[in-house]
Amino acid sequence: QVQLEESGGGLVQAGGSLRLSCAGSGRTFSTYAMGWFRQAPGKEREFVTAASWSGGMIVYANSVKGRFTFSRDTAKNTSYLQMNSLKPEDTAVYYCAIAGGRSIATIRERYDYWGQGTQVTVSS
Repeated sequence: QVQLEESGGGLVQAGGSLRLSCAGSGRTFSTYAMGWFRQAPGKEREFVTAASWSGGMIVYANSVKGRFTFSRDTAKNTSYLQMNSLKPEDTAVYYCAIAGGRSIATIRERYDYWGQGTQVTVSS
């Protein structure tokens, strides 16, 4: 049974920072590709960042490049999303996900398991 649980969301002013965590069980993070997505009200769930199984390749959506950073602690089976210089348009529910394979993936269909999401709200 694979379980993912996000935490760290909240309300922050524009320009502020948050760090999201994704704790996993049932599937070793160092074996599979991982990603973060987000979904704003009334919009499709969109790609934010993804890493290959080794963590050697990480890609970001253009909208977050230079502001967000993906990292992980394989000993804790936890991944992180450091979000700096937050903007109101970053407001969304953020989800972590783990893929069915090792290759980096930027589309939702490549991911097998999802967390329940954590709300991030950025006020202007």
